Amino acid sequence: MTEIRVAHSPDSDDAFMFYALASGKLKTGDLKFTHILSDIETLNEKAMAGEYEVTAISFHAYAYLSDRYALLGHGASMGDRYGPVVVSGKPISLSRLKARTVAIPGKLTTAHLALRLLEPEVQVVVMPFDRIQDAVARGEIDAGLIIHEGQVTYADMGLHKVVDLGQWWHQETGLPLPLGGNAIRRDLPEETARRVSRMLKQSIEYALEHRDEALPYAMQFAREMTAQQADRFISMYVNDWTLGYGERGREAVSLLLRRAHEKGIIPTLPPIDFIE
Repeated sequence: MTEIRVAHSPDSDDAFMFYALASGKLKTGDLKFTHILSDIETLNEKAMAGEYEVTAISFHAYAYLSDRYALLGHGASMGDRYGPVVVSGKPISLSRLKARTVAIPGKLTTAHLALRLLEPEVQVVVMPFDRIQDAVARGEIDAGLIIHEGQVTYADMGLHKVVDLGQWWHQETGLPLPLGGNAIRRDLPEETARRVSRMLKQSIEYALEHRDEALPYAMQFAREMTAQQADRFISMYVNDWTLGYGERGREAVSLLLRRAHEKGIIPTLPPIDFIE
């Protein structure tokens, strides 16, 4: 039996994606899948050491991980005209953002990368992703960069949108904003890597085809969301883009990293290769 540790975020869209694997709906043969749940910045940091066989990573972090991990051809989170949102307690204009301090969920997150592409001079402070909205609402910080379910719940807390980075990226490029993907360690045997890839894709397909089963399971991981909000959020990040990048999706990843390199945000431009 070969154990494959699959590390991902404890949020509703990842739970939905991995429902079939986590619930024993798929025949995995001699592969034993163990699920590790942790916030994305912790996963990015652990991937630096190649800790898990399969892990969710930010595309920003991939620039530093491409020697250890290859991207899987499915499992991506793409913001198609939507994405991480900068919010504030009181309305502020985008032009004044560089004069404010923004709480971010991690320096290796793609949300932070996109924010720096938009406003290179922005001042940031790192904060756990699930504390940012409350900190902004209490006035502890000027603004916050919201990821995960907060993207559909921030208005419920009376917070104001400064900019949606997915909308901004689409206006700039006409492409979706690639936020995170599944990556697999390069030291796995090629046949094992391809089998794992098939299993993970089948899990995504199962969830999309059995939404009535997968959604209640995913709701266990939905933080302070109604069923309607959770369904909306999952639809945003588990969809056709998740099943496969396609030409536009791959172009978006390439362009994001190329612009980050041109702006000096990442030191080198990594090879972008996929295990199908």
